[in-house]
Amino acid sequence: MKIAIDARGFNWYSGTGIGTYIQNILKYISLLDNENQYLLYWQGNNYDKIIKNNIKVCITSRKHHRFFEEYFIPKNLEKNKIDLYHLPQNGIGFPKDKKCKIITTIHDLIPYVMPETVGKGYLKKFLSQMPDIIEGSDLIITVSNYSKNDIIRFFNVDESKIKVTYLAAEKYFKPLDKEICKFILKKKYNIDFDFLLYLGGFSPRKNVKSIILAYSKLIKNLTKDIRLVILGQAKDEKEELEKMCKKFNLEEKVIFTGYVPYEMLPIFYNACLIFIYPSLYEGFGLPPLEAMSCKTAVITSNVTSIPEIVKDAAILINPKDIDELKNSIEELISNDKLREDIANKGYERSKFFSWEKTAKETLEIYKLIIN
Repeated sequence: MKIAIDARGFNWYSGTGIGTYIQNILKYISLLDNENQYLLYWQGNNYDKIIKNNIKVCITSRKHHRFFEEYFIPKNLEKNKIDLYHLPQNGIGFPKDKKCKIITTIHDLIPYVMPETVGKGYLKKFLSQMPDIIEGSDLIITVSNYSKNDIIRFFNVDESKIKVTYLAAEKYFKPLDKEICKFILKKKYNIDFDFLLYLGGFSPRKNVKSIILAYSKLIKNLTKDIRLVILGQAKDEKEELEKMCKKFNLEEKVIFTGYVPYEMLPIFYNACLIFIYPSLYEGFGLPPLEAMSCKTAVITSNVTSIPEIVKDAAILINPKDIDELKNSIEELISNDKLREDIANKGYERSKFFSWEKTAKETLEIYKLIIN
């Protein structure tokens, strides 16, 4: 079987859920499959760990992406007699001239559900292209049953056309020695105190405002120094959130670290008291699973796909109820046994997910659509 994959998102979306998905699907397919022939459409130079005898790379240009999507890739698929083409980044770049079977991975329908949280350029492209992507795909992969139901609801697609393969936390998200992690954070970031943690971006749908509002109420009752650490580079609502902290006189208590290297994330997860993630909408939601993989207690939302992923292994709250969030944080801070129990349940739940499992299921889907 000859399979082509649009792998440009490996670098384009690095650091996001879509980027992590593409990187790990390619990594484990290269480890698991020695039989099928692969052609990867790539942008960048860092493909050396992916290529091998049955995997070749075709370099494209980001500057001229429309030329590649509309002309070069369809012709190249035909020239190489490709049996199956997989577009893993929401189908964006779907060829108008279809030359083979096509699978798309649609991670979520956020532009349809919460259009106000998406950039105007991407929103326009997504809304205009998605009906044709859904219609033209021979099969759709998505990352949760919640997302599957969203696709069915918006596009009236037969459910047999949609397969679910879950995402996973990478293997280096694991329990580490907490004291060593705290020492590293003290040395690198001057974090020498107990802290609550958030990471996952500053889009309005991530609902970081609720964390700050809950913390502003909680801090009045704290008997020890527990601060709030928020990771991530400046974009979306970050500046507004910093102003909000100033308004509540929290500049010394809420620490915005800015960009943090990916390899440091397990250190933060392991060192924190509680990980908080009150997102309003997720197609999957990787950060809670990453925290659970590090055996850290998680408080997260009871909406969209999140309960499907975490089950009863996290404290689930209404993300719009500030008092419920505050009370849940307070309860976990004051109850060491409950916090430990939630952390242990989360760790056991995290073992259900793995990128190797996701890649194996993806390969089975490839076989299914060809046969």
